[in-house]
Amino acid sequence: MATSLPGLPATKRGLPRIEGHRRGVETVRTTTFAARDLGVKMLTLYAFSVENWKRPQDEVGGLMTLLEYYLKKELETFIRDRVRLRTIGRTEELPASVQKILRTTMEETRHFTEYTLVLALNYGSRTEIVDAARAYAAAVAAGKEKLNDGSWSTFSRYLSTADMPDPDLVIRTSGETRVSNFLLMQAAYAEFFFTPVLWPDFTKADLSAAIADYNRRERRFGLTSEQLKAPAGTK
Repeated sequence: MATSLPGLPATKRGLPRIEGHRRGVETVRTTTFAARDLGVKMLTLYAFSVENWKRPQDEVGGLMTLLEYYLKKELETFIRDRVRLRTIGRTEELPASVQKILRTTMEETRHFTEYTLVLALNYGSRTEIVDAARAYAAAVAAGKEKLNDGSWSTFSRYLSTADMPDPDLVIRTSGETRVSNFLLMQAAYAEFFFTPVLWPDFTKADLSAAIADYNRRERRFGLTSEQLKAPAGTK
């Protein structure tokens, strides 16, 4: 499951923009553990995009401070509740203090397998694809890959999600109906759920409703309904 977090509209309520982000961080915590309680094995949250650097410097600085605060505050909780933290994106471009707490948290939780929280940080799907193409080309030049092996299974090994399953469900909050450069390749067959609920107001009940809606859908992956219903071994 993946969740895309649009800009938090605190300004609609007459509040500073950073206050919306602060409340959004609390929602990250509640949603993380709500997802686990509802049986989700992996949750990816779009926390900071490559495009977000274009925002006002004080807002970006505030976001980095909130991220560092969140990770330091939750480290013991992650360990206690056996939550593994992973990241996707160009995290090497984040502030050094954020990188340090990320490394610490991921190292302390890397052995946990029951539940994984993935934070997309300094992430953009187009950037990811460019990085993957560059790495694939380098592998070809080094003789590690064959140029004419153009299979998706080969190329996908160079994405930042190489050892992660593709998302089954992508949730977009706050009434936004665009994907905003989020997991474009991985979400090729994901189900999408759009909700008008603002991210700071997103609750376990909202998450449960999205999962219930997903469970009512028929996932065909290019097949027909008749093929899905046919007994195993028949066409």
